[in-house]
Amino acid sequence: MHHPEEYTPHKVSSYPPLSSQQISTGFSWTAPSHTPPQNFVCVEKDVTPGPSQSGLMVLLQTLMPSNNEKWTGSTMSYLKVEPSGMTEIPDSHFAATLPASTTVNPRPRPYKEGRVPLTSAQRPHCLAWDRLWLWLPLNRRTTRDRNGFEVPVTDDDLDRVLAVITVSWAQSTRESYGAGLLIFHIFCDNRGITEDQRCPASSILMLTFLSCCAGSYSGKTLANYFYTIRAWHTLHGQHWKMPQAEMKAALDGAAVLAPPSSKREKRIPFTVEFIILIRSVLDLSLPLDAAVYACLTTTFFCAARVGEFTLPNLKAFDKTIHVKHSDMREGEDRHGYRVTVFRLPRTKTSFEGKDVYWAEQQGLADPKAAMVNHLTINRAAQDASLFTWRHPQGARPLTRSEFLKLLDAAAAVLGITDSLKGHGIHIGAVLEYLLQGIPFEVVKSIGRWSSEAFRVYLRQHAVVMALYMQSSPILEPFTHYTMPPPR
Repeated sequence: MHHPEEYTPHKVSSYPPLSSQQISTGFSWTAPSHTPPQNFVCVEKDVTPGPSQSGLMVLLQTLMPSNNEKWTGSTMSYLKVEPSGMTEIPDSHFAATLPASTTVNPRPRPYKEGRVPLTSAQRPHCLAWDRLWLWLPLNRRTTRDRNGFEVPVTDDDLDRVLAVITVSWAQSTRESYGAGLLIFHIFCDNRGITEDQRCPASSILMLTFLSCCAGSYSGKTLANYFYTIRAWHTLHGQHWKMPQAEMKAALDGAAVLAPPSSKREKRIPFTVEFIILIRSVLDLSLPLDAAVYACLTTTFFCAARVGEFTLPNLKAFDKTIHVKHSDMREGEDRHGYRVTVFRLPRTKTSFEGKDVYWAEQQGLADPKAAMVNHLTINRAAQDASLFTWRHPQGARPLTRSEFLKLLDAAAAVLGITDSLKGHGIHIGAVLEYLLQGIPFEVVKSIGRWSSEAFRVYLRQHAVVMALYMQSSPILEPFTHYTMPPPR
């Protein structure tokens, strides 16, 4: 999980303190002391808000010109002002309907034994991914400016701020943060930490919390708890200032003290040979088998995550988030090499979505053949989930649990007792492309890694590096063009 560094917004200079005048939009603005030309207000040509632009200038740039003034895209010369006041801004500019980003379930599951917080009006029992915004600190976001003056905002405005910031985190991230927030408040309950001491949290409270959890949780889990509490402060507009050196030292120490039981078993990386074995025990004429095998080969050769091509549950499908039939297209380069491209509308790390792709492969693991078979057996609408399959009770999107369940069943038939994990597909794809001699930087691009994190997935370093370490490097002509120059 990527946790960005602390962010300090740039200060935007305010408009010079002059006499105030109320405009018809309900906003207050400061009018210049000089007398403007009659019926007109001059507006600067450059409409890109800069760090030194006044709030008035930004406000004026959102206004539409009157009938006798022409709008020229991103610039305008004058803005018509009626004698009775400034041109009114339509309310719709400031009240767009927000998408439903959270679902308040009145009947969430009971807390697990040993993880039950004290009853509090600040913390209603809700779904884990809703805790970040429904569990409130004692004090709400301040509505005063830096000079101590009250800003005319309403409770609805504050709720909207919460809603907008909340959707900056993916639902899976909010769910993970919800688990961390629960542990933090249980710790505070046990220690008698008051509400006003929990938020804003002091550095000594955070150091004590991390130190007391050390030895019981993995370092990665405790780091997630730390970023959980930071996100909670950010969402609710509470002060967060922690000594980075101390916090890093505490987290590093907690990672060293992590219990062996907190460490995950090594994932079994999928290989092309293993995928073909799975195919041998599936019946690709059956709708579910066809969908699962197509999903497996597509996820593998795209070096994608299972959750990017499957759904968490049957009711989760969202056309704006999940990949559909219409998101698949063909691509071709100048040399005639073809790839099949899948547009992921949204990923865990990108709200703008990403393209992933595979090329036709030789052999029984060919993703193209598997996809053609799936689309032939499981015909679905263009706006349906890509791996929708024909269930006896009607068309169903392929869920993660159904996908892994069938793979486990196939593995059992093959005599493989280890439980298969979806992440093993991602790991196996990295290994497969590296064993093909594809350079590290190219594999990083295929798998969409922005760091060297993918290296920890490798299970056969010597085998991978053998191609690069021969006395006459086999891959030298290709790496000459693909590897970055030494620094």
